[in-house]
Amino acid sequence: METKSCQNCHINFVIEPEDFRFYEKMQVPPPTFCPECRMIRRLAFRNQKNLFIRKDDASGKDIFSGIPQSAPIKVYDLEYWNSDNWDPMEFGKDYDFSRPFFEQFRELMQSVPWPSKSVQFMVNSDYCDQAGYMKNCYLCFDADHNEDCAYCVRFHYTKNSFDISESVGNELCYDSFSINKCYKTFFSIHCENCIDVWFSKDLTGCNNCFGCVGLRNKSFYIFNKPYSKEEYFKKLEEFDLKSRDSLEKYLEKAQEFWTKSPNKYMHGSHNNDVSGDYIFNSRNSWNSYDINGAENVKHSLTLMFEAKDSYDYSIWGTKSSRMYECVTCGDQDYNLRFCWECWPGCRDLEYSMECRSSSDLFGCIGLKKKSYCILNKQYSKEDYFALRKKIILQMNEIPFMDKRGHTYKYGEFFPTEFSPFGYNHTGSYDFFPISKEEALKQGYAWQDPEVKEYKITLDAKSLPNTIDKAEDSILKEIIKCVECGKAYRIISMELDFLRKMNLSLPVRCQNCRYKTRIKFRNQPKLYARSCQCAGKKSENGVYPNVAGHKHGAGHCPNEFETSYSPERPDIVYCEDCYLQEVV
Repeated sequence: METKSCQNCHINFVIEPEDFRFYEKMQVPPPTFCPECRMIRRLAFRNQKNLFIRKDDASGKDIFSGIPQSAPIKVYDLEYWNSDNWDPMEFGKDYDFSRPFFEQFRELMQSVPWPSKSVQFMVNSDYCDQAGYMKNCYLCFDADHNEDCAYCVRFHYTKNSFDISESVGNELCYDSFSINKCYKTFFSIHCENCIDVWFSKDLTGCNNCFGCVGLRNKSFYIFNKPYSKEEYFKKLEEFDLKSRDSLEKYLEKAQEFWTKSPNKYMHGSHNNDVSGDYIFNSRNSWNSYDINGAENVKHSLTLMFEAKDSYDYSIWGTKSSRMYECVTCGDQDYNLRFCWECWPGCRDLEYSMECRSSSDLFGCIGLKKKSYCILNKQYSKEDYFALRKKIILQMNEIPFMDKRGHTYKYGEFFPTEFSPFGYNHTGSYDFFPISKEEALKQGYAWQDPEVKEYKITLDAKSLPNTIDKAEDSILKEIIKCVECGKAYRIISMELDFLRKMNLSLPVRCQNCRYKTRIKFRNQPKLYARSCQCAGKKSENGVYPNVAGHKHGAGHCPNEFETSYSPERPDIVYCEDCYLQEVV
């Protein structure tokens, strides 16, 4: 075990013996940044949910792109970028041993054209990015295998749903966070296998529940009290849920009710030997977040569908293994180090970006089905490995120094100053929000919102209170958000959905709705805490336990690591105490 000081934040972090074994297997040196700073650095290269209008550098026409016009790189429309009409090998260059590697790589970044978006297998889903296998979707990001959805982020295998985040396998759901395999679930969080649920939290296998928390396999409950079927639907009629005023009233009431119940120290199920949060169906995975079906991973984030044997791996997965310091790489990738946007089926890549179905690349950009290339120049197999070895030695002898004075030798991910995005448009900001002043102080770029010439035609305060009063002409209105004051519109598929579900029109724009949803997500940071079960009730006296616990009337002695910060008011129980209360 070794304790090191992070060269970015200067906080000490520990490298365990099993970490050294992983680094030896991957043939990389131990990190010099702490796990959190490494994650922020990777996510700074991830445009979270923004599309920009910019010029296509091939045709000169305006296109929608995930890369802003202000970025110092060339962008081709995706269809043209995928074609054979240009050759990224034309930008290849000899390696200059008198200059740092990263300096030469940045020049390659600025000369090789980039794709406008990162999507594949899309049908009528032109305004989506970081997505695949989508049909009839609008403004959806970090997504795959979805149909007839809009304004959703980090979601999969979902149909006919709007404004949901970090969810899998849902249908006819609305304005919810972290719901899985749910049907007709509205304004809810952390629910699984639920049907016809409103304003609820932490429900599993429930149907026809309203304003509930911590229930399992229950039906016809309102604020955790049982009703007959007839009484339940009579109460819902009284609640007048078609009215926006009523929805806002009961949402506020439900969220206040949620705070009076205990939370399990982590969100997840069907795991073995894991730490972090939002972990499902995984084993031997530590300090990781939002992962499903992972094995032997550490310091990782948002991995789906069989990611294995990887450290510091952010976004994607899908049967990929031996990944280190990679972001937005996946779909059967193997043995990638320090890569961004390299997929599918890539093998043995280092320091590469936007490469497809390639192997044995070092410092390449935009290559497709290539092998044994360095800085986009072709070599024989023997020459490739000989030159690669020399470059790694030279990277340690002549390191790159970023503008904050950080040293970049072989083993570091790309410097954040290489990112084409402002911090406020990236996954870094999404998970670790800071002010513009702080971002600039820390050396990040910041992109102020583009000034758009929209003429507001309707204030959201003037929207009808019920959907039955909304006419088709609403689709022509440019509406002023009640929260941020910016413009938004109602789209046709959204209006159809709201009418079908008898839900009122939203008075906040999609960005404000998204920000409200992700407030329910814990940060990817662990704190050492103790169980807050004090025997007969919670430590703060708010929640009276409904069952006896192993520790009796005394305080629970269990300790754990949790992403619930000690400063938060949430009641946090260990797994044993929590299960006694919900099962």
